[in-house]
Formats: sequence, C-alpha cells, structure tokens
Amino acid sequence: MGNICRSPTAHGVLEKKLSALSLSKEVYVDSAGTHNFHPNSPPDPRTQRHALKRGYDLSNLRARAVTETDFKEFDLLLTMDWDNRALLEERCPAQFQHKIRGLTEFLQSSQATSVPDPYYGGDQDFELVLDLIEEACDGLLHSFIQKKNPT
Repeated sequence: MGNICRSPTAHGVLEKKLSALSLSKEVYVDSAGTHNFHPNSPPDPRTQRHALKRGYDLSNLRARAVTETDFKEFDLLLTMDWDNRALLEERCPAQFQHKIRGLTEFLQSSQATSVPDPYYGGDQDFELVLDLIEEACDGLLHSFIQKKNPT
C-alpha cells in the first residue's frame, strides 16, 4: 500500500535469495505501493529491525508509488492482498492484466491468501510477514527456475 512494510520486505528477501542462487543479473526486483503515502521514505523502522534479524538489510530502499510504466516494464507485479490487487487491476491496461499476481499464490505450505499489513500490529505481525514472504519467495524462485530449466 504505502511501500514501507510488506513490499520492501519482499524486495529485500527476494534480492537476497536471488543473490544466493547467482540469479541477481537475470531478475530485476523493485517494489512500489498503490498509494503514495510515504514518497522516498525508508522502510518502517520495525520492518527494518525484524528483517535485519534475519539477515535482510532494507536500509537502502525507498518508497515509491506504482507508475503507469511499471505495467509495461515489469514481467510480474506481485500484490500482498486483495485490496491492493484490485487497485492495480483497476489501473492496469488490459494487455498487461496477466502480469498481476498475488505473492501468496507462490506459498508452498501455508494456506494464507494474503500477506497481512503489520503496520498497526506488534512484533509477531512483522515476524508473520517475514515468514510468509520468505516462503512465497522460495516458491516464486522455484517457479522461475522451473520455467528457465524445464525438465
């Protein structure tokens, strides 16, 4: 939504996992919000603190809003929940609608259908977000590798 909690967490997690698999040069990762609530702001301090405990440094990321060119430039636009997905679908030109997916579609064992916004929650909420995002990023990478190297 505002690009200071869930999206930068996913950005940092995915970049680190890509790096560990030597795929950083094949995939460009960026994050953006559906609302421009916090332009150019760093991720929420709680988000950064919890991410850093797991080895993800988000300090260089800055919030931005989704732009019209994002629909054309990116191959995949991942949303965290149904409200943000609906907002993206509303703005997205018809020819790019297929690029919009929910991050939770890539979960491997969790049955969550959205990544809840931890902004008004406590430590456990930020930890849950990290758990879901790590699992979904693993599933996303598995899907990417399968498409890249079909057997």
